[in-house]
Amino acid sequence: MAVSITAMLAPALATTPAAAAPASAPSATASPATATGALDRYTQQKPKWKRCEASAPAEFQCATIQVPLDYRAPGGKRLDLAISRIKSTAPGKRHGVLLSNPGGPGGPGIYMPLALREELPASVTRKYDLIGFDPRGVGESSPVSCNLTLEEEDWLRPYKKETYTKDVAWARKVAEKCRAKSGSVLPHITTRNTARDLDVLRAVLGEKKLSYLGYSYGTYLGAVYTQLFPGRVDRFVLDSAVDPARAWRGMVQWWAEGAEPAFDRWTEWAAARSETYGLGNTPKKVDRTFWELIARADRKPIEFDGMKLTGDDIRGGMRGAVFSPKSATEAFVELKKAADGKPASAAKATALTGAMESARKAAGVPDDNMTASFWAVVCGDNSAAWPRNPERYRQDAIADKGRYPLFGDFASSIKPCAFWNTSVEPATKVNNKVGSLIVQNEWDSQTPLPSAQALHTVMKRSKMVTVLGGEGHGVYPSGNACTDGTVTGYLLTGKLPARDVACRATAESNGEARKDQQRDTVPGSPLPQRAPDRF
Repeated sequence: MAVSITAMLAPALATTPAAAAPASAPSATASPATATGALDRYTQQKPKWKRCEASAPAEFQCATIQVPLDYRAPGGKRLDLAISRIKSTAPGKRHGVLLSNPGGPGGPGIYMPLALREELPASVTRKYDLIGFDPRGVGESSPVSCNLTLEEEDWLRPYKKETYTKDVAWARKVAEKCRAKSGSVLPHITTRNTARDLDVLRAVLGEKKLSYLGYSYGTYLGAVYTQLFPGRVDRFVLDSAVDPARAWRGMVQWWAEGAEPAFDRWTEWAAARSETYGLGNTPKKVDRTFWELIARADRKPIEFDGMKLTGDDIRGGMRGAVFSPKSATEAFVELKKAADGKPASAAKATALTGAMESARKAAGVPDDNMTASFWAVVCGDNSAAWPRNPERYRQDAIADKGRYPLFGDFASSIKPCAFWNTSVEPATKVNNKVGSLIVQNEWDSQTPLPSAQALHTVMKRSKMVTVLGGEGHGVYPSGNACTDGTVTGYLLTGKLPARDVACRATAESNGEARKDQQRDTVPGSPLPQRAPDRF
């Protein structure tokens, strides 16, 4: 469909704070709503900065500003937006602000400045004020809830003929509970509105442009911002990237599609080390060993570390594990020992079984907030991407389990979005010439390499750094001189590489990826949410 960028954005111009700049810098794209000062009450706010909490460093400051619930009616209901900062360590050399997002959707980011100060080179922290925020509806930013139980939050469900009717009922119930609890707010918890919030924040901070470091879902948020506010973009790093054309059902399905080549790579890796691990001396034999264990666990769940693991549990865990072959092999060996009644190490199996601790959560934030805000974005950004007929999901799940046996049915089966309300706006079509730097590992379980390549294609002035052999979700910083040097150089100078860059992974940088699989998901990590059901 050939639609110009101007025509595509026209319906949204009156709802975006495109003119949300200080009075000295009016926007050429000011809409009637913004030109008459409808957003002045927001863009002219003065944050009341204070120490975030007693145990936090004094320089880590927090504040709350307000943004419109609905940018089409900025005089109506408002939402809180929790923001944070650590000011530049060398004010005389300060370039501006570096905003950050850790991923999600639903990932709180108010603690990001603390982690970035620890992880980023000192040359970068001298250059920028580090800015964090909880996106609208998330964490301390007017958090939403659907009153979901833990069982209702479990959403990656394998297709089974005998349970599908119950799964459809679950998906319908989640959507109904979300409408009942937060129906007036959820339609406005979208990526487009969060991008508009960022532009209000830019104006509140007194900046003409934003620099940005976004991971995973944060790459989509950054890309949408570049589409809505191209003139406000300074230095944008998009790490582990989402394909905007596949937001969001298609991105969930990427998990299945991307896992198959990773699984094949794993069987080759394990076969080459058969004397060490004993899973088979050819890829075909390793494959057979895997599926035989799946069949055994389907007949009788494997008791392991207080859990009873079915074949579906193992398939679900291996989906992410195989992107790091060594970790996957070690984990699978321990699981096989347990199935054979032998002593097994739970610590060595965390890549498959998971060892995530609960995310840090502020007082007053609903227990289901991350899930509620996740569905708000994943369903509400683009309801047209989600079929309305449960039979379509059933057929897709059956077909995709055949195409992608490890995870296809998990990815394509019924989701609450089938019963969600229609999106209040069309999805954002990203197609621009805004400069940015896209950074991607070759072997990424959450946003596979083709996803980042697709973003690179539609952001025509972007440059891409590909880490060949790179494992894990989230690249910068990783201790790899090639990738870290390229990203840091761009943040310091604003100059993109002359051409795309290919770096080789190192044992150390891939070792960091394996370590990240076992790390807590406490908000503030400079890497994306590591939970296997988030971006």
